[in-house]
Amino acid sequence: MATRTTTQGFFDPGTWTVSYVVWDHAMQRAAVIDPVLDYDFKSGHTGTASADRLLAYVRDKGLQVDWILETHAHADHLSGARYVQGQVGGQIAIGENIRAVQATFKKLYNLERSFLPDGTQFDHLFGDGETFKIGEVEATALLVPGHTPADMAYLVDGCVFVGDTLFMPDVGSARADFPGGDARQLFASMHRLLDLPPETAMYVCHDYPPASRSPRWQTTVAEQRAHNVHVHDGVSEDAFVAMRTARDATLDVPTLILPSIQVNVRGGQLPPPDDNGVAYLRIPLNALAVHPLVGSK
Repeated sequence: MATRTTTQGFFDPGTWTVSYVVWDHAMQRAAVIDPVLDYDFKSGHTGTASADRLLAYVRDKGLQVDWILETHAHADHLSGARYVQGQVGGQIAIGENIRAVQATFKKLYNLERSFLPDGTQFDHLFGDGETFKIGEVEATALLVPGHTPADMAYLVDGCVFVGDTLFMPDVGSARADFPGGDARQLFASMHRLLDLPPETAMYVCHDYPPASRSPRWQTTVAEQRAHNVHVHDGVSEDAFVAMRTARDATLDVPTLILPSIQVNVRGGQLPPPDDNGVAYLRIPLNALAVHPLVGSK
């Protein structure tokens, strides 16, 4: 069956992130998925080189952006959603469970009183199973919690954009030890995606390739079921949970978790500037009592 859309991926080597543009041929309407805002940790400067590559493609193809879709509040890169919106428009959207993530991290960062964990920082909050249009093509938002409570996958024209729920088959699965994460939920969410038709194209949000290959970001449900090192057919829930729990205990905190999440729970907006006109990020010190993942590693 001929597809009605084209998908183009953009790999950001600084964060191992893949952003996407998926667009409807007939209407030349598009969705941007998981755009990256560059951030230099040493200087505290943001940049737009990664997002600008994506925007150059949008403009070259003459596309109108309907949606800027976030799969979750990322812990490893700052969202470029607000920058992309300022350049080409589109509604910024995420799953409705972002409210729980916002409440957790408002406490961790002791964010300003005016920051409300109600999701209003986004233009639209998707419910599980909600349908929407990219041009004339129907898409569906699927709740896939486990990595975080708010993870969403987006099913579009025989393709599914899975965020961090699954990686390439030789890399496996996402960690489940972030606040609100749960390995059993993650197992169920992965199987929700693996129950899609075997020919479904699967696009991941990150690739951390072994030395034997270059970065890749497209696979299929059939390939995942046959070869995913963590969740191939025959792996039980208990075996996965034991593996995931042991593995997560060895992982470092992502380098950009502290700057990333306090921007990403705002839909890619930087914190409000102080009275000198400069925006500041907050770094909690000795925060073990607030959440052990951030405070202990």
